[in-house]
Amino acid sequence: MTLKRFWDKVLFTIDCWEWIAGKDKDGYGIFKLNYKVLKAYRYAYELYNGKIPEDLEIDHICENRKCVNPAHLKVVTHQENMSHGKIGDYFRKKTHCPLGHEYTKENTYLYKVRNKYLVRKCRTCRKTRWRTRNVQTCTNIKI
Repeated sequence: MTLKRFWDKVLFTIDCWEWIAGKDKDGYGIFKLNYKVLKAYRYAYELYNGKIPEDLEIDHICENRKCVNPAHLKVVTHQENMSHGKIGDYFRKKTHCPLGHEYTKENTYLYKVRNKYLVRKCRTCRKTRWRTRNVQTCTNIKI
């Protein structure tokens, strides 16, 4: 894909530069280059600012997932990215795990995902999972 073809898929407005071609299930612009599917905003950022460090990600400071304007894209850690905006607000406001157990200091532990960022997990659910695994393991043993 040439740069002209890439920018032909962008609607330039006064503020955001919106990707008008294909999008993924989360609403981010995508396109193919050399048989690989790439995120349009990451490609646009790297065109103007160079390679994105492996342990960091891009934050849309305009909070518009379709935007590929490099001036609206900032390199941040995952925790910084989740700490603001709609997604961060959603997770911060959650008071209970998916099974309804309250996230209290005693019932919550932090789990590091892919050595990058921390997520909250429910201790009650973890205990239940371990009990279930141990019961299933014991019943499968042939004597």
